Amino acid sequence: MRHFDFLDDADRARLFLCAPESFDARSEPEFLATALGATLYCPATRPKLSDDIGRRRIQGVTSMVVCLEDSIPDHALLEGERNAVMQLRHYASTRADGPLLFVRVRTPDQIPMIVDRLANDVDVLTGFVVPKFGIGNAAAYLDEVVIASARARRPLYAMPVLEAPEIGSAATRIATLTAISEILARYRDHVLAVRLGATDLSGLYALRRLPEHTAYDVALLAAVIGDAVNVLGRADEGHVITGPVWEYYSGSERIFKPLLRESPFVSHDERTLRAELLAKEMDGLIREVSLDRANGLTGKTVIHPSHVAVVNALAVVTHEEYQDAVDVLGTERGGGVTSSTYRNKMNESKPHAAWARRTVLRSRAFGVAHAGTTFVDLLAASLHQ
Repeated sequence: MRHFDFLDDADRARLFLCAPESFDARSEPEFLATALGATLYCPATRPKLSDDIGRRRIQGVTSMVVCLEDSIPDHALLEGERNAVMQLRHYASTRADGPLLFVRVRTPDQIPMIVDRLANDVDVLTGFVVPKFGIGNAAAYLDEVVIASARARRPLYAMPVLEAPEIGSAATRIATLTAISEILARYRDHVLAVRLGATDLSGLYALRRLPEHTAYDVALLAAVIGDAVNVLGRADEGHVITGPVWEYYSGSERIFKPLLRESPFVSHDERTLRAELLAKEMDGLIREVSLDRANGLTGKTVIHPSHVAVVNALAVVTHEEYQDAVDVLGTERGGGVTSSTYRNKMNESKPHAAWARRTVLRSRAFGVAHAGTTFVDLLAASLHQ
C-alpha cells in the first residue's frame, strides 16, 4: 500500500514531484514508523470491524489500532477479545492490502492469547499498542512481543504509550523516561514507535483541552512532550515519537477567532473547504499537527476518519523542504553555510543534516509536492475523492 493511493494517475502527477513509495509490515522499521501517518483507533467491539477496516483502507487509512483498552467498558472486554479475533480473521481472509493493524491490549497476557487465536491469520497483524507503559510492566509487555514474533516467524512490533502517572509528574518524569529509554534499547528491533497518551495524562490532573487549544497550550502536556523528545527522540539513537490524540470532530461555540488564514483558500478557490474545516474544528488540528512537527513528533493518533486526510496531507514534503534537504545533504561532508535555493533562509550543513535525512525519509513515505502545490491542494484532492 501507499499514501494517497486513492488518487488516479492524473491527480498524482499533478500534485507530486515524487510520488509516495509503497510499504507493508515487512518494510524497513524506520521507514515504516515514519509512514504510519494518521493512526486511526477504533473499539474492538465494533460489530462490522472487518468491513470498517476495508472501507477505511479505500479512504486512505494506512494504520489502524483495534482497541481493547479504554475505548470499551470493562464488562465488554471478553466480547471485545472475541470480536477482535473473529473480525481480524475475517479481514485476513480477504487478502486485502493494508492497512497496518495493531491491537491495543490491556495486559501482557492478551498478546499470546490473540496470537494463539489468530493462528495462521497472525500475518494480518503488524503489532501491539501497549498502554500505561512504565518501568514496572515494560519488560513483561516487550518479552511477550518478542515471543509472539518468534511464533509468527516475522517481526511483530510494540508501540508503547507514555501515559502513566510517573510520566505526568515532574518529580519522577525524567528518571522514568531515562529508565524506559534503557529498557527500549534492549528491545530495539521490536519497538516501532513511541506514542503519547495525552488524554490519560490530562485526566490525572482533571484537565481537558478545548478545541481551540492545542496540546502545546496545556503546560503539562507541553512539558511531557518536550521531555519525551529530549530523552527518547534524539536523531542519532532515538525513536519515532507520534503526536497526541486530537479529540474533536464537530463544531462547538467558539471563543477565539479561527486559526486558519483565509488567503490560501481564497487563492486556490477553496473557500468552501475552509468553511468545512472550521465547522469540524479542524483548524485546531491543523495547528497542532504543525506544532507536532516543529517539536520533533511524527504522525498522530486520531479517533475519527475525517482527521486522516488532514494529518497525512500535512505530512507531504513541500518542494521547498525537499530542495533544502537535498542541498544540505549535498554539502554535509564539507560543512559550511549556504543560501537556500529559495533564497529565503540559510542552510547550515552539519546542524541541519539530521533534519534533512528525516525529511528525505518522510518524502519517501508521503511524497514531495510540486513547487506550486500546497496543503490546500492536497487536502482538497483527498476530501473530494
